[in-house]
Amino acid sequence: QVQLVESGGGLVQPGGSLTLSCIASGTMFTLSVMAWYRQAPGNQRELVATMTSGGTTNYLDSVKGRFTISRDNDKNTASLQMDGLKPEDTAVYYCNAGGRQFGRDGWRDFGTWGQGTQVTVSS
Repeated sequence: QVQLVESGGGLVQPGGSLTLSCIASGTMFTLSVMAWYRQAPGNQRELVATMTSGGTTNYLDSVKGRFTISRDNDKNTASLQMDGLKPEDTAVYYCNAGGRQFGRDGWRDFGTWGQGTQVTVSS
């Protein structure tokens, strides 16, 4: 089973920056898409940014120009650089990954989530 662990959340003032990191671990797997989602209290979870293994990125409109997703395919890690943070960016941020893993039944597709990390933007 592939597991994701996030780190880097915290409290930051408006206009500040944070970098979130996510590392995937497990046996015999490949990752295709890695993504960051967020969920604020009372809201649905929303997609913030995605990046394919080939480097194609996609962003939520409200974070374009402020957030940057990156990944290291060799280390199975993804990061989210968040600049110009606003109070409305406050949420729990989740790392998500999809790919294929080899098991008893051969290669199987999988999707998995991290446990989430809190980001609070407040003065």
